Amino acid sequence: MLNIAIVGTGNISHHHIQGYLQFPERCRIVALVDIYPEKARDKKARYGLSHARVYASHQQLLEDGANIDIVDVCTPPYVHAEISIAALRAGKHVLCEKPMAASLEECDAMIAAQQASGKQLSIIAQNRFTDAFWRLKAAVNSGLAGKFCHAQVDSLWWRGHCYYDLWWRGTWEKEGGGCTLNHAVHHIDAMLWLLGVPDDVSAMMSNVAHNNAEVEDLTSAIFRYHNGALAQLTASVVHHGKEQKIVIQGEKARISAPWKTVAFQSADNGFPEDAHDTDREARLNALHDATPSLPWTLHAGQVDNLLSAIEHNTPPLVDGLQGKRALEVITAIYASAITGRIVSLPIPPDDPFYCTGGLTALAPRFYEKTASVTRFREVGAIPLGQNLDERTPDEQK
Repeated sequence: MLNIAIVGTGNISHHHIQGYLQFPERCRIVALVDIYPEKARDKKARYGLSHARVYASHQQLLEDGANIDIVDVCTPPYVHAEISIAALRAGKHVLCEKPMAASLEECDAMIAAQQASGKQLSIIAQNRFTDAFWRLKAAVNSGLAGKFCHAQVDSLWWRGHCYYDLWWRGTWEKEGGGCTLNHAVHHIDAMLWLLGVPDDVSAMMSNVAHNNAEVEDLTSAIFRYHNGALAQLTASVVHHGKEQKIVIQGEKARISAPWKTVAFQSADNGFPEDAHDTDREARLNALHDATPSLPWTLHAGQVDNLLSAIEHNTPPLVDGLQGKRALEVITAIYASAITGRIVSLPIPPDDPFYCTGGLTALAPRFYEKTASVTRFREVGAIPLGQNLDERTPDEQK
């Protein structure tokens, strides 16, 4: 039985708590930590966590000597590294919410702490634990779509003006960035998992609808891969409808999440024939349908993966290196948008955007943050975006 401490009991912690509660024979939540202890007590009462003690800081938790196996970090991004490193040095496994840290320098410090401790470090990337992306991964790996030519990645969300009134949101120092970092990170991680790391990044960003925030609410980026393929990303919190998708154009077929496949054939003049390559489409659809459903999805799927990694001493699907990889691409997007140049990957340690505080010092302040609300009224778990799976929530349990 693994004992869990949840550090940070804001809205995202609902998904973590609900995930752990799916596995009562394998783990139990024994500690809840928040700088506003009443929030932790609210979660304790809401979920009937009778075994859980409430703490006002992660230092208090670790100094108490409580029997903790996993520290689950659900705080604002600017303290992810501090809490994760302290927990790893104390001999705890760590599950950390996205984004991994506030800088690549902090990512490397977290990875070094993990390696020194011998414990597990996993970074939340719950989109990997959906049938839609699992089946798209199977289609990519099959090679049936042919050589990768282009990808369209849409991380389109909508947030009201008051979203950035929360005390830590909307500043480069506390949130670390806007929609590129805290929303598009999911689809960027999925893109990297599916297609690998690009060579070069070019980007622009803006704030078009939230004049109470320093950070961006709209970004467009283009990625160039070593084979000449291009990918394009739109990251937004200004899109009504909130459509999210990844469309991959292969040399022989189009595949995507949500799932759709199209395979054209060429006529003698190079135009597409009316008749598609129905055999290839049928094979791709058959592969999609034959890929088994995941036993657990989203945060529950990642919790299950981490528990299994600890139980069997195997790496988690999303480890610290992969968490850093997503942040490195996001850092390159910011660097390109700020400097107006094409940024090549990887970003070296002597680059100012690598260092802690580098992005904060160089980033534009689109607007002055004009409000600082301590907490919003609790309305339950925050939405995780468009459901790309074909199954209903009940069928996913």
